Amino acid sequence: MGLQAMTYLVVGLTFAIYIGIAVWARAGSTSEFYSAGGNVGPVVNGMAIGADWMSAASFISMAGLIANMGYGGALFLMGWTGGYVLLAMLLAPYLRKFGKYTVPAFVSTRYYSRGASLVAVLCLLAASLTYIIGQMTGVGVAFSRFLGVSNAMGVYIGMGIVFLYAVFGGMKGITYTQVAQYCVLILAYTVPAIFISMHLTGNPIPQLGLGSGFVGSDMSLLGKLDQVVTGLGFGKYTTQLPGSMLNMFVYTVSLMIGTAGLPHVIMRFFTVATVKDARYSAGWALIFIALLYTTAPAVAAMARLNLHATVNTAVLEDNGDLFAPESSIIYETRPAWMNRWEVTGLLKFEDKNGDGRIQYYNEKSKDAEFQAKVAAAGWKGNELSVNRDIMVLANPEIALLPNWVIALVAAGGLAAALSTAAGLLLAISSAISHDLFKNIWFRDMTEGQELLAGKIAMACSIVVAGYLGLNPPGFAAGTVAIAFGLAASSIFPCLMMGIFSKTMNKQGAIAGMLSGLGITMLYVFAHKGIFFIKGTEFLGLFGGKANFFFGISPNAFGAIGAIVNFAVAFAVKNMTPPVPDDIAQMVEDVRIPRGSKAVDGAH
Repeated sequence: MGLQAMTYLVVGLTFAIYIGIAVWARAGSTSEFYSAGGNVGPVVNGMAIGADWMSAASFISMAGLIANMGYGGALFLMGWTGGYVLLAMLLAPYLRKFGKYTVPAFVSTRYYSRGASLVAVLCLLAASLTYIIGQMTGVGVAFSRFLGVSNAMGVYIGMGIVFLYAVFGGMKGITYTQVAQYCVLILAYTVPAIFISMHLTGNPIPQLGLGSGFVGSDMSLLGKLDQVVTGLGFGKYTTQLPGSMLNMFVYTVSLMIGTAGLPHVIMRFFTVATVKDARYSAGWALIFIALLYTTAPAVAAMARLNLHATVNTAVLEDNGDLFAPESSIIYETRPAWMNRWEVTGLLKFEDKNGDGRIQYYNEKSKDAEFQAKVAAAGWKGNELSVNRDIMVLANPEIALLPNWVIALVAAGGLAAALSTAAGLLLAISSAISHDLFKNIWFRDMTEGQELLAGKIAMACSIVVAGYLGLNPPGFAAGTVAIAFGLAASSIFPCLMMGIFSKTMNKQGAIAGMLSGLGITMLYVFAHKGIFFIKGTEFLGLFGGKANFFFGISPNAFGAIGAIVNFAVAFAVKNMTPPVPDDIAQMVEDVRIPRGSKAVDGAH
């Protein structure tokens, strides 16, 4: 069977399973719509959390980032996995014991203020809508390549699929759909990695293959890759940093605390019956997540090496001449996968020296000796542009794996993007229908009206998400990093102070959230444009210099916003009336483990 037919078959079959599960497990009440009835088992919930957590950024973009950034890309691994441990240890059990199934509902009760809840809704929408841009971008990338449609049409198709199973299924339908999506995405990620690791190192375990010897050489795989990338003018793969060490540290912290403040992941802990089950869910989810995250560095390194080996045939030769004319492949005889990705616009070739061959190297290298070799070879500039988001999806094609593996990867990428998009849409929907409409504006709404409002809010959110996916501010993982920064600067400090500070009052919490969110958005918008609209950047107000705050990138600024949040909150708290005694006692009761075996499921 041909590749296109195989892809249609595998992707179509997975979509049919998702929609079938959503119909079977559709929500019939607000409890099922928001928390799946509160009776999901820990293993099932852990798998659903894994799918909810491993988004398009994790599946599609993370390995591409690591492949491009080298060692510096480890900040995504450390930040996202470390953040999940923070969430599991410091927040999830206590929030589950509290019994409120949305972040704004917790904020409303803990800070005894509808105003605080309204600000929490604002922060949730800012983080979730930004996060969903990355998912819809990933959907567009996957669909445009594997279904042979434009990027825009890919986003439209993704919107339709999410609408079918998220709007009608609610949390109940999404939970069981995500279990299926996790199975698809983890197989799609690990199977090609096993094939490629075996081919390049002779070791079938990718995690071990990364440090194993390169086949036919006395060098390790990483040693060979270092040799190749430095020979082509790029930075050393095993020591590269994204900017300064300070930026890498702040970036990692931002991702960690942003992870712990993600509302769509926090909501998943309210689908289990007890606090004990919430803890077990967290443990299982960490195991399921680790299967992908420990594989990602191997996938990244192998994809980078295979890409260079495809374009420059001297890469895999001992003492091969990278600058020899015959080493650069002829464009007209390029592999079929390159032609397929060129159609999407995510892979581009420009013959700058007119020799009909592809030169792929770092034209901005400051190494004088390297630039002399470039000039002697007659190279006039880098001729191949590779979008980082395609590295994982193209990896099995680059490695010439069977068609069924390539089709499986397509299905996996779509599963990762759609599963997280559904979770985000539910978080947005519940914030609007439950926290905004039901608890603030229309308090006499019936359950049926609230359920209808939730579905309408989700449908509208899908439209907004689709528009943002068509006009993203950057590549998938970079956009998602901004969302993590927004969550880090606004939601995480509020939750931490709500659980661990009996003295934090509503005035401090509100001031902290607004200041943290405000300064982070100011920094991001200065670099990326107001609401990510191109041409509205205002770096001129800050001297026109990018990363003007100690070299910290906008994607990493959430940690600074969090510091501002904490500082402002405690300053305002000390100047305003103290917390009521009953609220302080409630915080004390939530932190004490007694009664944790049975938590009231009422919401």
